[in-house]
Amino acid sequence: MTGRILALIDGNSFYCSCERVFDPKLATRPVIVLSNNDGCAVARTSEAKALGIRMGEPFFKIRDLCRDEGVAVFSSNYTLYGDMSARMNAIYRDWSPDVEVYSIDESFLDLTGFGRRDLDAYARDLRSTVRQWTGIPTCVGIGPTKTLAKLANHVAKKNGELGGVCDLSDERTRSAWLDRIEVGEVWGIGGASEAKLVAIGVRTAGDLSRLDPRLARKMMTVVGERTVHELRGISCMPLEHVPPQRKGCAVTRSFGTPVTTLAGMLEAVAAYATRAGEKLRRHGLETAHLAVFMHTSEFNPRDRPYSAATTVHLPEASNDTLDLVRAAQRGARAIWRDGFRYAKAGIVMNDLIPTGRAPRPLFDARDREQSDALMTAMDVVNARFGRGTIVPAAAGIKREWQTKFEMRSPRYTTRVAEIPRVSAG
Repeated sequence: MTGRILALIDGNSFYCSCERVFDPKLATRPVIVLSNNDGCAVARTSEAKALGIRMGEPFFKIRDLCRDEGVAVFSSNYTLYGDMSARMNAIYRDWSPDVEVYSIDESFLDLTGFGRRDLDAYARDLRSTVRQWTGIPTCVGIGPTKTLAKLANHVAKKNGELGGVCDLSDERTRSAWLDRIEVGEVWGIGGASEAKLVAIGVRTAGDLSRLDPRLARKMMTVVGERTVHELRGISCMPLEHVPPQRKGCAVTRSFGTPVTTLAGMLEAVAAYATRAGEKLRRHGLETAHLAVFMHTSEFNPRDRPYSAATTVHLPEASNDTLDLVRAAQRGARAIWRDGFRYAKAGIVMNDLIPTGRAPRPLFDARDREQSDALMTAMDVVNARFGRGTIVPAAAGIKREWQTKFEMRSPRYTTRVAEIPRVSAG
């Protein structure tokens, strides 16, 4: 076998599978995981799907169904899911020289140059290892391009007789499967593009692969042309070994309970700015300005509508948490209006700059050496003892506005106090 070969491996119903790892009683029980503030279903096991629970369905609409059918319901536990994802990717790096972490539950592996090795057997061994070492079930799709590997993963997931692995590296096998897959399932084909394609008779992935690339470009820009080439086995998207530099960063949250006081809002935006500072420093970036927004709930007719946003410019580019907190609170004060029940707020930063690359003012607005030392010390302590161990006092302590996670499972793998306990008997 020659040419490029990629694999896409992902965790099946990943969030739900993470919950099942630590509670064997959930093995055959329907499970769902909810979004922030326990709002909507964002992950479902096959058993939950069979009950008619749709992705994104509000929990208040299915609460009775979940109770009557014995559905296990969990709040999102991002700390657990992130750690389990890191453990899975550590395994992948032992199995492939090049790995691209595409999302929390998906990774591309480069299998090029594996010679005459049976890739189907290799993928099955990988699935088995991941299941044995982490408890997470996976599916693997193999193909000569990213788009085909992703389609192969889709086929493996939808066709149980394949045992969780589909290899589309062979052209004849690939052609047979592409003609059975709806064009809307192709990576990068959204609803608008699907409608355009169906209107001209392109209904399957196979039809799209046979479309004139020039017409695809005319209908769907260069992305459409690239997709046609990828479906033909011509690789147009390299693996990204290093994640692309962020151009923007946002920290936004819906409140667990409406915020009705300026003090509460200032506390919330200070907490968001604190988190934003952590993100910027981790990625080696700074910002020269940030936007602050807040709004009431559009779904509660009892609340008067109000929405506002403003941009605050910093004296100089910074990733210092204290600078960001001051700017965020200044913006919040500017747009705050009394008499409203605010449901959500956040800060957004664009045009991010690598640390140290921004133009320096003639006179520094802050002592950079002292600032860097303080932020480093804070990050080290929080990394060792858990996020939030040290935060600015402005970010609050009780945080009554904080997002609700009333049904969150323990953070089994990252908090000593929450490690699973086994009782003899």
